[in-house]
Amino acid sequence: MSNRILLVEDDQSFGAVLKDYLMINNYDVTLATDGEMGLKEFMENDFDLCVFDVMMPKKDGFSLAEDVKKINKNMPIIFLTAKNLREDILRGYQLGADDYITKPFDTELLLYKIKAILQRSVTVETEEQEYFRFSNIYFDSVLRQLKVHDKEYKLSPKENDLLHLLCVHRNDFMPRELALRKIWKKENYFTARSMDVYIAKLRKLLRDDEGVEIINVHGEGFRLVVKH
Repeated sequence: MSNRILLVEDDQSFGAVLKDYLMINNYDVTLATDGEMGLKEFMENDFDLCVFDVMMPKKDGFSLAEDVKKINKNMPIIFLTAKNLREDILRGYQLGADDYITKPFDTELLLYKIKAILQRSVTVETEEQEYFRFSNIYFDSVLRQLKVHDKEYKLSPKENDLLHLLCVHRNDFMPRELALRKIWKKENYFTARSMDVYIAKLRKLLRDDEGVEIINVHGEGFRLVVKH
C-alpha cells in the first residue's frame, strides 16, 4: 500500500509537476492549491505525511501546520519555500516541522527526505537493535566492538553511535541533521565538521570490506550501502 502525501502548493504548475514526480515514485498524492483547501483535505482523509508551501493565499503554510498539529501532533510535515530567512526556518522547526527545503531544490533530495521521515516511525523498533551482521562485518553497539573480516576494533562513543545510526538506516538515507541532533545534540558549523571527521574514521575502518561503503547524498546526509 502506497504512503499517502498531502501536497499543498499554490503554484499550480509546480504543484502538478511535483505531484506527478512523487506518484511516479509510488506515493499516493493529493494536491491542494491553498491552505484552506489543504486543511479540508486533511480533515476528510488520512495521510502519512504533509508537504506545505509557506507562502499561500487564504491560509499560509505555518498556519496550516498549526491546525494540522492540533488534529494530529505526530503528523510529519515538510515545508517548501522560496524564502531562506533564518526566522522563517526557525519558526518552521518550532511548529514541529520535520524538514524545511528552500526552492529551487533537487527533487531527488526531497524524495530521500520523504523516505527517511516516513521510515522514522518504522525504525523506532530497529533503533533498539544492538547487534548487526552484514557482508563481512559484525558490529556490537553495546560493547562498541566492530569486526571487519578478522580485524577487531574498539569504537569511541561517537564512532559507535554514528555507526549504529548508519546501520539502522543501511541502504537508505540518513539525514545529516538527524545524526547531529541525536549524537551531538546541536547543529552548527563545528558539530557538522566534527561529524565529517567521524564519517572519515568509519570509512577507514570499513575499507577492508568491499561490500560496504558510506556515500554522501547531495551533501545532505549519508547512506551506508551494503552491496551483498
